[in-house]
Amino acid sequence: MPLDPTTIGLAVAAVVLAVTLVLLVGKRKGADPAVRFRRASKAFLSHFLIPDGEGGEIHIEYAMLCPRGIVIVDVKDVVGNVFGSDGMEEWAVITGEKRFTFSNPQPGLYDRTAAVKRMVPDVPVIGYVAFTSTADFSKGSPKHVVGLDKLVGELEAEHAQQSAAPDAYWPSWELLRSAATGKQVGELVGN
Repeated sequence: MPLDPTTIGLAVAAVVLAVTLVLLVGKRKGADPAVRFRRASKAFLSHFLIPDGEGGEIHIEYAMLCPRGIVIVDVKDVVGNVFGSDGMEEWAVITGEKRFTFSNPQPGLYDRTAAVKRMVPDVPVIGYVAFTSTADFSKGSPKHVVGLDKLVGELEAEHAQQSAAPDAYWPSWELLRSAATGKQVGELVGN
């Protein structure tokens, strides 16, 4: 019995839809900053607390051990034209007729970077605010603000070249990792 054209068309459409969904899900997993940072570094930590050096704690979104040292990254996912500068307290995002503001992310990044530097003073610690590709800094990017794709590309290239520096950084990395793990365990057991 021959199949009618409608049944064949529906079957082909179902297969195309299934393949598209699989590709989109796979692409989204690859786009996850944590997955990308893990691939681009020798060691990786995410979403942890460490002492801030002033009797409190500070949250670190992402930290990586890389040839350039310990890299701290805050990721921002906004859509639209971003207007901000080093001296502005509020930055604006404009998309069509919509506009919203958010606090300048640089001071928080500087605090997180300083907390890590206090803990591991013998290793370079570099901080970045990385915006996803949906953000456009048409007037230029402020200090320590980079595109996520650009930063990951640079880190991946350095990681692939296997620069010798990270082996000397392992003791400091282990100190940071232990502080982060100890704080998380302490929170779980009620210390």
